[in-house]
Amino acid sequence: MGSIFADRIFRLGTETAFEVLARAKALEREGREIIHLEIGEPDFDTPQHIKDAAVKALMEGYTHYVPAAGILELREAIAEYIAETRGIEVDPDEVVVTPGAKPILFFGILACVNPGEEVMYPNPGFPIYESVIRFVGARPVPLPLREENDFRLDPNDVREKLTDKTKMIILNSPHNPTGSVLTRQDLEEIAQYVMKKEDLIILSDEVYSEILYEGKHESIASIPGMKEKTVIIDGFSKTFAMTGWRIGYGVMRKDLAQRITQLMVNSNSCTCAFTQMAAIEALRGPKEPTRRMVEEFRRRRDVIVSGLNSIPGISCKTPKGAFYVFPNVKAFGMKSKQLADLLLERAGVAVLAGTDFGEYGEGYIRLSYANSVENIRKAIERMKATLSELI
Repeated sequence: MGSIFADRIFRLGTETAFEVLARAKALEREGREIIHLEIGEPDFDTPQHIKDAAVKALMEGYTHYVPAAGILELREAIAEYIAETRGIEVDPDEVVVTPGAKPILFFGILACVNPGEEVMYPNPGFPIYESVIRFVGARPVPLPLREENDFRLDPNDVREKLTDKTKMIILNSPHNPTGSVLTRQDLEEIAQYVMKKEDLIILSDEVYSEILYEGKHESIASIPGMKEKTVIIDGFSKTFAMTGWRIGYGVMRKDLAQRITQLMVNSNSCTCAFTQMAAIEALRGPKEPTRRMVEEFRRRRDVIVSGLNSIPGISCKTPKGAFYVFPNVKAFGMKSKQLADLLLERAGVAVLAGTDFGEYGEGYIRLSYANSVENIRKAIERMKATLSELI
């Protein structure tokens, strides 16, 4: 008897964070107190002026279809924002608005990569990269992120792994899960190799661009000659604490924007109208809530890094961006997944195994510090008590 499923559906992966969250919630229903350090979501509410803009838009009738690529005024606001933050000229026709940033990743790979072609991506890295690469029948080529290099992608690995079949390179800075940040020099070296191959494109995931603790955000698109070869992925979920609003965007050359818009027409029709009006307010309204959020994340980062380094057997680098730490737990002599399970079951602390982000994550765990300082300190004490039994 045949299967109702297409072969490709079995190549699709998942985000383990949501699975661990479900397990943690099940334990809570049993009466356990769980500290959530697994989910990558700001614990701040969406700023009031953005919510007010959505309500106003609803009352003004923004409840109908809008253009598939996004409302022009929002695309203009995004073009201005990217020009200002990346130092490149952007036309609104180079912007496509989508329900969250993930569709740009999905559609970008669908639109550009053929079965059998190769896509480089950071490993450990956001698990959806490898999932979608496999889904389209392409070959995933992992670029290992090493602790001794501050978890930054090494341009030499890009050079060594380039082949005639390389079609795309995925970059992510600031990076999930390690919090690493690529330097201008890193990007310039990578750009040298990319410029030599005419059909090679960069997918630059920059959703954490505003959650940066030192220096300014660097985008490979700002390097001369690279804008035409880069798709910038960004959105509102992290910067403006708008995860549930589902609104993101891509910035890319016009011919590709037209193809991505076709994929929008064929899948979603368009992105929700009133959320787009709220997104305009997010970009053009007060930025103080974002600054306050980043400063609070900085405070939490310092508390969690110091706390983790006080636990015998754990060493943790200080991340430069995003809101994750990626401590080394190799001293405990067990698989990352086993250790993460142990911390959930025994300590009541939900974390993710490093291998949830790829094979090169073995020996590490990821903790999100999108939680209160009080809960972070409590989690550290629980972890210390549980892990002291293993050393």
